[in-house]
Amino acid sequence: MIKDNISKQCRRALASWLGCMAVFFCCGAAGGALAQAYPARPIRLLLPYGPGGNSDIAARVLAQKLSESMRQQVIIDNRPGAGGIVATELARKAEPDGYTLLWLNAGHAVSVSLYKSLPYDPVRDFAPVSAVGFAALALVVNADSPLRSVTALVAFAKANPGKFNIGVTFVGSTNHVSAELFKSMAGLETQVVPFKTTPALIAGVGGKEAQAIFEFIAPVLPHIKSGALRALGVTSDRRYAGLPDVPTLAEAGLPGYEASAWNGVAVPVKTPRAVIDRLNREINAAIAMPEVKQRLQELGIDARGSTPQDLRKLLVADIAKWKTVIEKAKIERR
Repeated sequence: MIKDNISKQCRRALASWLGCMAVFFCCGAAGGALAQAYPARPIRLLLPYGPGGNSDIAARVLAQKLSESMRQQVIIDNRPGAGGIVATELARKAEPDGYTLLWLNAGHAVSVSLYKSLPYDPVRDFAPVSAVGFAALALVVNADSPLRSVTALVAFAKANPGKFNIGVTFVGSTNHVSAELFKSMAGLETQVVPFKTTPALIAGVGGKEAQAIFEFIAPVLPHIKSGALRALGVTSDRRYAGLPDVPTLAEAGLPGYEASAWNGVAVPVKTPRAVIDRLNREINAAIAMPEVKQRLQELGIDARGSTPQDLRKLLVADIAKWKTVIEKAKIERR
């Protein structure tokens, strides 16, 4: 009797184990089948910007390569407005099936502290897929400025707090928070002056409105190359390939300084893991292509992919960093 009971228990345990293994292999097969079947129709990439800008061009470069490799069209859907809220909210409400992607960027990290409330949480409501690239800014002075290094600029600004202004584009922009981070780390009391447009900002550094500006590399690069403007440093964690002689701000006297307008791709949070993994592989393969790297470099973007986990870490770290900067600078919340 005892042996019979033991035998029955063993048979039940074996049956249970076989059942678990069957579920495991079926789930694995289903995940693999899902990844192989995806995509079966066109994919939409929601972009929080209008057409024609650097982010739009970069997204289209990526979309073209993904369309070729995945054999389904990846369509750019420009939805500018409300500081990225319009596009991001559409992505949050989309079906988590891999057919709606979001152009996730550094602005999403800034918005958490810039707005009094958001209809979404960029960390909780989205699953990161991969980084695409990092766009650095340059700290720039006019060609006739006597300031030829970051150290000299900081010394002059400290000695002449009422005679030194840093120009940026609109309040709350990446330029603005990058300048405020610079001020904080350098211990400056200088004014940060917002301009309405990039052309106005570039013109302003040649006059008395601003003695230095923070601006993305792409629009100021022609002026730097022509000798009209002088770049003292770049904000990224590595030198920009198009300006190899210009140091990072960390190298130039502010150890630990880093500010980049990174871009990446995310999906609604419940998107299947197999789909996320497929998209991650495709995106990383696309941005590793020499022609893609070259085109993005022309836009001032350092093409760099990532794992989903690393993109999430970057987003979380930037939310904390810009929260501190915005609070210290007392930037009014919208």
